[in-house]
Amino acid sequence: MQDPLQLLDIPSLLSDEERDIQATVAAYLSDHVRPHIASWFEEGVLPRELARELGKLGVLGMHLEGYGCAGTSALAYGLACLELEAVDSGIRSFVSVQGSLSMFSIWKYGSEEQKQEWLPRLAAGEAIGCFGLTEPDFGSNPSGMRTRAVRDGSDWVLNGTKMWITNGGLADVATVWAQTEEGVRGFLVPRGTPGFSTQDIKHKLSMRASVTSELVLEDVRLPDSARLPLATSLRAPLSCLNEARFGIVFGAVGAARDSLQAALSYSGTRIQFDKPIAAFQLTQRKLVGMSVQVNNAMLLALHLARLKEAGTLKPEQISVGKYNNVEAAIAIARESRTILGANGISLEYSPLRHANNLESVLTYEGTSDIHLLSIGHALTGIASFR
Repeated sequence: MQDPLQLLDIPSLLSDEERDIQATVAAYLSDHVRPHIASWFEEGVLPRELARELGKLGVLGMHLEGYGCAGTSALAYGLACLELEAVDSGIRSFVSVQGSLSMFSIWKYGSEEQKQEWLPRLAAGEAIGCFGLTEPDFGSNPSGMRTRAVRDGSDWVLNGTKMWITNGGLADVATVWAQTEEGVRGFLVPRGTPGFSTQDIKHKLSMRASVTSELVLEDVRLPDSARLPLATSLRAPLSCLNEARFGIVFGAVGAARDSLQAALSYSGTRIQFDKPIAAFQLTQRKLVGMSVQVNNAMLLALHLARLKEAGTLKPEQISVGKYNNVEAAIAIARESRTILGANGISLEYSPLRHANNLESVLTYEGTSDIHLLSIGHALTGIASFR
């Protein structure tokens, strides 16, 4: 069985159009990205020109309507994320940040002028965006952010630092969130604005095929037209995060499926004691356990996609998806590595690379602990971390 999701015939739950979109994304990545991803991971790079190629593929902001965006269903977007992360979490992160954070923040909360200026270019990959919410001292508690925006006549002056920002060093425009006298507000900060600088974070053990950066704002002066007019509280950036987390629910399945496929293939050809290791009961126990986990995760992702398309998806349900699927994916990646034995530590095989990347996915856009407590809040009515 080449695809472990065939175990429960999950592809039969998709429409022809959904299967076609998934197959198109998978084929492109197989031809143009997968052959290079181990080298990019090892070298710690993500080529900027990939943005235009992903734009031509139509996956940047693909779930948004208008402004050059494809306007696909939530499930189609999720399936694209699955295939992107099956290659590498860094590739899916680039697309998630571009479409579900940078573009969605403009699409949902921006002015018509801001949408016309940025969204077509971002959708085409001609421009790259990032999303500045997390700070060095405030990750799980964004309400404590220290970045400030102060009115000065008709302008705003921003000061602060953002940390662990995906795409930051590549971005042509940053959506930056700051405290004001009226509460949290969002601002579009173009690269080249005086006082705005970025510094890429090096020596990472995870997400190496991804650009992660610090954003520094020192007396950055912006006109009021740079403010996202419909973003009037912390709810705005949190809603953007829910868009990105939805993609992670599917992306984690992709990383898990790819790890398991590597283990299935290897175990069928690796001979020990005169037979393939897939013939041993302990190996089959591992393969079966992982296959059941990845199928369960996919069924959960499909259910959440249908809820999203119906307009009824709740934040705690997204938390269930991210918590369950990322925890399952990292366990599957690690278990798959054990089947590969010593060969599993080589970049020739994907499971340990996926496991390293998933250490970041486990933490970003809400740690597993915070999502667990969000689910606990929904179950008990008691907010344990406030």
